[in-house]
Amino acid sequence: MISSLFRWLFVLLISPTLLLVSCAPATAPSAQVQVPDIATSVNADIPPGFAMADGSRPLIFPQDFGAHDDFRTEWWYYTGNLQTPEGRHFGFELTIFRVGLLPPTVELPSASQWYNHSLYFAHFAVSDIASEKFYAFERYSRPGPGLAGAQADPYRVWLEDWSITEGAPGVYRLQATQGKVSLDLILTDEMGVVLHGESGYSRKGENISNASYYYSQPRLHAEGFVKLDDVQYRVTGLAWKDHEFSSSVLDENQIGWDWFSLQFEDGPALMLFQLRERDGGVSASSSGTFITKHGTVQPVPNTDFEITVLDTWRSSHTQGLYPAAWEIWLNEPSCRLEVHPWMADQEIHFPAVTYWEGAVHFEGTCNGATTRGNGYIELTGYAGNLPLR
Repeated sequence: MISSLFRWLFVLLISPTLLLVSCAPATAPSAQVQVPDIATSVNADIPPGFAMADGSRPLIFPQDFGAHDDFRTEWWYYTGNLQTPEGRHFGFELTIFRVGLLPPTVELPSASQWYNHSLYFAHFAVSDIASEKFYAFERYSRPGPGLAGAQADPYRVWLEDWSITEGAPGVYRLQATQGKVSLDLILTDEMGVVLHGESGYSRKGENISNASYYYSQPRLHAEGFVKLDDVQYRVTGLAWKDHEFSSSVLDENQIGWDWFSLQFEDGPALMLFQLRERDGGVSASSSGTFITKHGTVQPVPNTDFEITVLDTWRSSHTQGLYPAAWEIWLNEPSCRLEVHPWMADQEIHFPAVTYWEGAVHFEGTCNGATTRGNGYIELTGYAGNLPLR
């Protein structure tokens, strides 16, 4: 993504009380545990003891599927579009975040399992397009005695019973339940791992350390069940996985980002992100990746794409004004795509963060041929208390 929630996570780092008492409606803290007092030792720069994403390390698998405790922020991000045999459409998001409260070089004050250098958060959301209902939930937990964590081999990422678990090479089970909303999917990798930027080193700003290590699995065949209000729907579709880890924040003149993941019906995939600046411009660090249906990876520099907003939508929850339709121009391959949300209100508005994360569909042309597909878009900095200053 740029699912880079750097600055949102920073607020959580410096707000121990918030970590224990705030949650979205219908959710509850996983445990009332102590948080070390870090408010005086963390600032917006990379704290001493955390590693820097500077392009000096290669990404190696399966090791890099797991957690990187020497980096401050990390997330495993899954989104997808699903349909029933009758054509009823759903979107979903399940993201698990790890936040480094203290670098691994710092000795913890107790041997208790409740003390840990990291804290985990998760967001789970389902878009029910037919009923125009959007369900979103938040959880957080210390790793504690097995409550949350991430491991590389066999791959597993979890926060309580929200989890993604590898059952066989390239086959994963995604499960999440909150109240009367449930998701149970088998995801099968059809494209493999794609490294973004320079072999996985993805720049986000002028400073060499304003970057992340970033890879995707952009085409996961999905099948399973969505359950809403005791009604279970059998579904199939496509999902997308992102995994990023870093220790930095965005440049000071960047106020938000627009991130796109698009899956073409005929096989290709496209990731784009643009970083918005205070003067209304777009950062030169914006970039993307086009992946052919055969898996060939083509970097997309900021000079080779343009995103034009065609419409807007105002949230009744936060009064934020969001883009709500887009035209994307891509130089190579030569594409013009028109993108629309499956429904307007897919805004996540938790006490600590507000952003729009939603299922979209698109159609257009690439190299003269008509094309269409589905995807997901993340929009930050348009509303709420995401601390971008």
